[in-house]
Amino acid sequence: MTQTPLDTAFAAMDDAPQDDTARLRFYDRLASAELFLMLTEEADGQNISPEVFEVEDASFVLAFDLEERLAAFAGRPVPYVALSGRALAGMLAAQGIGLALNIEVAPSAQLLPPEAMGWLVETLGQAPEQAEARPETFGAPRVPEVLITALDSKLALAAGLARKAYLAEVTYEGGARGHLLGITGAVPGAEGALAKAVNEALVFSGLDAGALDVTFLADSDPLAAQLAGVALRFDLPEPEAPRKYEQIAPGSDPDQPPKLR
Repeated sequence: MTQTPLDTAFAAMDDAPQDDTARLRFYDRLASAELFLMLTEEADGQNISPEVFEVEDASFVLAFDLEERLAAFAGRPVPYVALSGRALAGMLAAQGIGLALNIEVAPSAQLLPPEAMGWLVETLGQAPEQAEARPETFGAPRVPEVLITALDSKLALAAGLARKAYLAEVTYEGGARGHLLGITGAVPGAEGALAKAVNEALVFSGLDAGALDVTFLADSDPLAAQLAGVALRFDLPEPEAPRKYEQIAPGSDPDQPPKLR
């Protein structure tokens, strides 16, 4: 049986129901995952008609994190659309609908109620704040391992948007101290998406009192050289060729979800 990141995250959450960090990590994986949503008929442009069923006065749609799991559940060819977990959550939260994830075909099978979709959308909507400060000195980072793991996961998903990221402790002009992530080689226009990904890493790590500043640097910037000498470095992967699916035209841009009809 194929073990997916969602299966692993769900098992960790299920084994430690009181661990908020494990729960946050699961929802982070869910938001980042590509999901296959079962439809009642072929999509009509950007309009879709998901398979919906009722459980205890709540409505749910069926989605799976592998095509094979969708096929195993349906037992026959069915229309579907592929889209990101965050896009699906946004669509469902707006309609007050829950998510039936991997039902009957995976260890991560569960019913996520409409309230969970609303909470996820609200959490994902937390935007980073902009500020200006002049760094004076840098040192080796001193942050929890959970944040390093979260950053590594988020930056791995940003393939092709930048080349490197450097995490360091920083002292600003005036004596304020904190941590800084310097990102080099960012594609023009990708700064907002990268800053949001870093902010999500902080939010989903469970460090409520944590703070992490982000700056974008040219490879030739002297600050980049200073960071490289002391910081923890993350190498962003090269972009992969886009995967192709036969029936996913409405969800080909996973952050532009189709519309329910």
